[in-house]
Amino acid sequence: MLHSVGRTEFDHAVVMVRDRLDALAPHFERQGFHLSDKAVHNLGSCNRLIVLEGTYVELLGWPPGAPPARKEIADSPFGLEALVFRTHDAEATYQRLLAAGFAVNPVQELTRPAMLDGEEVQARFHTVRFAEQPLPGIRMYFCRHLTPECVWSPELMAHPNGARSLLRIDARASDARAVAEKLARITDVDAEPAGDGWDVPLANLRIHVSHDASAATPALSTLTLENRDGAHYTLDTGL
Repeated sequence: MLHSVGRTEFDHAVVMVRDRLDALAPHFERQGFHLSDKAVHNLGSCNRLIVLEGTYVELLGWPPGAPPARKEIADSPFGLEALVFRTHDAEATYQRLLAAGFAVNPVQELTRPAMLDGEEVQARFHTVRFAEQPLPGIRMYFCRHLTPECVWSPELMAHPNGARSLLRIDARASDARAVAEKLARITDVDAEPAGDGWDVPLANLRIHVSHDASAATPALSTLTLENRDGAHYTLDTGL
């Protein structure tokens, strides 16, 4: 894992399951992941988490039989579809993105119930969402955790398969350099040429954008995890 003082950190990746959260969660449990209990946000969406060291994977959807209450996820495709970056000052991030020319919405508060030491509490977040996504095909936003203890509990991080951390995120694009440089502007880092494409080096992982002439729009492809024994593997989303 890379750690650089002052660099933007990655917070979590979103695997969209739409209205099939209950049906698809067992696929991840069979792989040896310990999922958090299902929680419903104040904005109407619901999730279960794969909590890792410093990051997590969010299985996101909405209750079956009801239309999605959150407009920004209504048309999201199944599978890995969003990157969420961490902020420790949501208002400052909002102002930075605005000054950089991005269309962003004012800071929004997000809440959901969570269990902590056997009691139900409210997990609270501040989010900075884009009014217009900077990259077609990749949804993204910034998140500040006001109650991180509600997410990173030792119990949730004890996975039977030994999963420990997110190591790398891969994306593909017909113009890998342009996509990496846009991601770098969003996250306030410098993109770097790497192998068949470009890297965006965040404080705790790298996003690698590879060249793919067939990619009509940029797309996320894989999440690489590291186990406690040092083994690396890609997450099987089953979608």
